[in-house]
Amino acid sequence: MAKLVEVIPNFSEGRRPEVLQQILDEITSVKGCVLLDKEMDADHNRAVVTYVAPPDAAVEAAFRAMKKASEVIDLRTHKGEHPRMGATDVVPFVPISEVSQEEAIALAKQLAERVANELEIPIYLYEDAATRPERVNLADIRKGEYEVIAREIETLPERKPDYGPSKIHPRAGCTAVGVRFPLIAFNVYLNTPDVSVAKKIAKAIRSNWGGYAYCKALGFEIKDRNMAQVSMNLVNYLRTPIYRVFNTIESEATRWGTSIYSSEVVGLVPNQALINCAKHYLRLENFTKDQILEEKLQQASEQASREGGIKDFIEAVASQAPAPGGGSVSACAGSLAAALAGMVCRLTVNKKKYADVKDEISEVMMRADGLKEALFNLISDDAKAFDDVMAAMKMPKDTDKMKAEREQAIQKATIQATRIPLKVMELSYEAIKCSQIVAEKGNVNSLSDAGVSSLAGRTAVIGAYMNVKINIPGIEDDKVKTEIQEKAEKIRKDAVELAQKIENDVISKL
Repeated sequence: MAKLVEVIPNFSEGRRPEVLQQILDEITSVKGCVLLDKEMDADHNRAVVTYVAPPDAAVEAAFRAMKKASEVIDLRTHKGEHPRMGATDVVPFVPISEVSQEEAIALAKQLAERVANELEIPIYLYEDAATRPERVNLADIRKGEYEVIAREIETLPERKPDYGPSKIHPRAGCTAVGVRFPLIAFNVYLNTPDVSVAKKIAKAIRSNWGGYAYCKALGFEIKDRNMAQVSMNLVNYLRTPIYRVFNTIESEATRWGTSIYSSEVVGLVPNQALINCAKHYLRLENFTKDQILEEKLQQASEQASREGGIKDFIEAVASQAPAPGGGSVSACAGSLAAALAGMVCRLTVNKKKYADVKDEISEVMMRADGLKEALFNLISDDAKAFDDVMAAMKMPKDTDKMKAEREQAIQKATIQATRIPLKVMELSYEAIKCSQIVAEKGNVNSLSDAGVSSLAGRTAVIGAYMNVKINIPGIEDDKVKTEIQEKAEKIRKDAVELAQKIENDVISKL
């Protein structure tokens, strides 16, 4: 898979489809953006949009959407049940494929700076992009909503935005931009119009009142349905699963003399979250994702593709062509390291014997899967980087201008050809960290697989390090050269030490 980031902007418009369409048109006008979902809620007067795109396109689409929202939505006249502070209320980035959390944070800051400078909209960074602890929680930033923030932003230091003027944009308000884990927007409707009951239940389950650590909840009155609603954001569905929250709401509703009428998911939901619900309510024993028909069909398709791909890759490496070479092979080793760690996770999470580490191993599994895909993509990226260096060297040098352009192209390509194996080192080191956890806490019957995972990760790090070293002399920018060298040396040292420790521990247990 290519580099992809998911973006879920929330707009303060849930009653005029034609207005939302203007915003959606801005998003889809950016090449590479794929609109996945859109949800409008008239009572909340809010729309939730989901799209995926390569990093640069994701930022460009978000900017265009925010610009259009500032033109067609006026917070001064906006009314709705959902808390809001901006025409574009929040813009969370979620790393999906070959995008690290650090890269996603950089994207959030890039968007924040551009919006602040060009649109003069104050921006607050939240969740994983937050610049201070008190801004991690979106509810703390949005406290008082548009009306209160408009008064306080000019005078209170704690209201000073991370980017942009300390003055509310009259139409567009202000916006929170951040990075987070995949979030599930989940609502439960109650068989009562009494909003006080919904508010009591929301208070009981939300994290800041002693409820579930990864649950944010509010109670609303849904007038057109004559019902009260408990509206939630589940910010980590592995640690606070849907079914656990649902069961608690059901119990609390009974306590207050009512019951659940229905529930809904707003936007998209990870497949695993629903599988976990099925396993819980059906009390399925030893059920795995592999028992789902569509999953098996997808796996079969991928397997057929992989069989040809692996053979083709090996033959390409064995050919007389200089690329793919050692850099691509190193990335492949790193991808296999992560794949093995993920395999051990899957052989652990559904076993009763390892129930106490299920949540931790589930998170490691997701991390390993992401590393596997990112390193797999670096296989071709490394080969392409070599080809780009060769192409730059073949550029004409008949005039001084041509020579300068050629040299500039060579330097740019060489730096990129060095940064790619450095990235392989970074991600492979992360794969080794996954190996360590599964070696210590994973299924003991797969201990040797965990050990091989760390060895493959070590091979990837050392192989990529050699490719960094061979390219370094071709870089003329001393600052860039020093930065890459220092980072590579540290990763090599730390990764080798950790891999050796894992090897010793595994062998002692076999």
